[in-house]
Amino acid sequence: MNESGRTFRIFISAVEPSADVHCANLITALKQRNKNIEFVGVGGFRMAGAGCELLEDPTGQAAMIQNAFGKVFHFYGLIRRIRSYFVSHKIDLVIVCDSPAFNFHIAKAAKKANIKTLFYVAPQLWAWAAWRIRKLRRCCDKLCCILPFEQSWFGQKGLDVTFVGNPLLDEIEGDISSYKKSYSDYETKQAKIAIMPGSRSAEIESLWIPMQQVAVGLKRKFANLHFTTVAVDEGRQRELKETQIEDFKCEYTISSVAETSRKVDFAIVASGSVTLQVAAAGCPMVIMYQSSRFLWHLIGRWILTTKYLSLVNILAEKELVPEFMPYFASIEPIGKRIEELLCDRDKLVEVSSELIDLTKSLNAGSASENVAKIVCEMLS
Repeated sequence: MNESGRTFRIFISAVEPSADVHCANLITALKQRNKNIEFVGVGGFRMAGAGCELLEDPTGQAAMIQNAFGKVFHFYGLIRRIRSYFVSHKIDLVIVCDSPAFNFHIAKAAKKANIKTLFYVAPQLWAWAAWRIRKLRRCCDKLCCILPFEQSWFGQKGLDVTFVGNPLLDEIEGDISSYKKSYSDYETKQAKIAIMPGSRSAEIESLWIPMQQVAVGLKRKFANLHFTTVAVDEGRQRELKETQIEDFKCEYTISSVAETSRKVDFAIVASGSVTLQVAAAGCPMVIMYQSSRFLWHLIGRWILTTKYLSLVNILAEKELVPEFMPYFASIEPIGKRIEELLCDRDKLVEVSSELIDLTKSLNAGSASENVAKIVCEMLS
């Protein structure tokens, strides 16, 4: 790849905290291959720590659909800045990670500047907006997907695509089967429950209070329940603590989804890729996502094409775990469903086993190493 001794420059775009982690690990994997590569882009502190020069950190600005409109002008300005950067600087490859609403613009700008583009984490066009496949073909030279069925789906539509494994599972060592929970010493009234309200401020704003209210309701029935809340970083932890309701008590941990999921009996989780980490720990869960009732009925329910909405249930092709996606107001059905599961040890054992079996299919070795190999091939 580098017989001439030339130094390559890669631009990486990550606007979500999770993408920041994936790209930081990718940068580390590329550096371990002893290639002369410089990294520049937009991302968070993890990418910066891995050695990427950041034009801006947009990871704190990430928003869900109904909260995105206020961020439009900020992100449009950032897109314009990146376009200008592509014109004025030599870039050998652009890597965009997740967040298609933003990164489609970056990929389009790269294509206009005659720069090869790799998509790391395929946009979920199979669930909605399948008509955008033509746009993806125009601006994507290589697609690295993290769900097994995506390789066939995108490949049939003319994309150069490779299943690279799921980066959320990279930290797992040994046989994943060892994480199946036996619940041999389990007692409902002393259950340990994790609460994972997500990494975006918008998720925290819409889910954190209801999740606490669910926990308080459960605590009234089972006085010795123990709750652990997982925050993605110190900033999010402060945000959670500042909005903790009076009757709710918990332990806080930072960036410990996998570790916490292995220690607890059950989890209450915000919808997203983190649910796969919880599944890989064999931890039964309920999945929550709150939406505007107006936007859901006007747009959301009509554009989705999958029977289930959570990644866990989509992969299982059944409702393996309860999903409340979306829920609009009442938390009563959520609390009731959790109570039923906590009181059914046999069901918890069964679900834990099925979650482990499900996530085995996502393991294709280290996703970071697999993508790093593809990147080096593209730079050859």
